[in-house]
Amino acid sequence: MRKPVVGVIGNSHLVEDRFEVQIVSEQNLRAVAEVAGALPLMFAGCPEVTEIGALLDAVDGVVLAGARANVHPSRFRVEPDPRHEPYDVNRDDLALSLAQACVARRVPIFGICRGLQEINVAFGGSLHPEIRELPGRLNHRMPRLENGEIHPDLNVVFGERHDVRLVQGGVFARLLGCETIRVNSLHGQGILEPGERIIVEGVAEDGTIEAIRIADAPAFALGVQWHAEYDPQRNPVNRALFEAFGEALQLRRRAA
Repeated sequence: MRKPVVGVIGNSHLVEDRFEVQIVSEQNLRAVAEVAGALPLMFAGCPEVTEIGALLDAVDGVVLAGARANVHPSRFRVEPDPRHEPYDVNRDDLALSLAQACVARRVPIFGICRGLQEINVAFGGSLHPEIRELPGRLNHRMPRLENGEIHPDLNVVFGERHDVRLVQGGVFARLLGCETIRVNSLHGQGILEPGERIIVEGVAEDGTIEAIRIADAPAFALGVQWHAEYDPQRNPVNRALFEAFGEALQLRRRAA
C-alpha cells in the first residue's frame, strides 16, 4: 500500500520585492514525512490556483501550517489595523473554505498556529489581533534581542515557554496521556471567541486558547496554537500529535 498523501498549505511570499512565490517551512514537510509517515505535497494557498474539490480528491489529509501573515480582520468583523500586517488574503480565501470542506468530506485536518486560527474563523469564531495587549496575558511572540531582532538561536526561538492545561478526558489528554504540557509560543493573534463546533481542549496559564477540536468531526480535526511541527522527531507531545494524525491518514486511505 502506498503512503498517504498530505497537502500542506503554502503561503504567499515576495522574493526580491518582485517575484511572487508560495513557500512552506521544511519543518512541516519533515514532520509529515518522518513522523506522520506520509508524503507531503505542498499546494498553493490561492483559490485561483488550488481547487478544493480536486485537492481533496488527491490527498488523504491536510495540514494548515503556521505563517507570518495574520488572518485578515474583516473575516471576523473587525477593522484592520496597519500594526497587525502583513495579511495573506488569498490564503484566507482558500483556507477557511478548505477547513469546512475537510470536515464535510471526512478528510483529516491538522491546524498549526495560524491553522488553528483559520479553523476557528472558518466556523464563525473571532480572533484578537494581538493577544499580548489583553490584560494579564503573556507575550506570545517569538523571543527577540534588545535591538528588536529575532533571536538568532532557533532552540531559543522555539523553546518551551509556557504550560497548557488540557481538558480532563478530552481528545488531547487521551492522546498525550497527561493533563498539563509545556509548549513553544510564536504568535500574535489568538482566539477571542470560539466558533460554532469549536471545542476548547487546552488553555495556557494566562487564559489563551491553545488546543481545539471540531465537535462531531468524522475524522481527525484538531488545532494547536503552538508550533508542533518544530520538533516532533524529539518532542513527545508533538510526536504523539503527528503520529495520531498519521493513524487517521491510514484510516482514510483504507476507507477510500
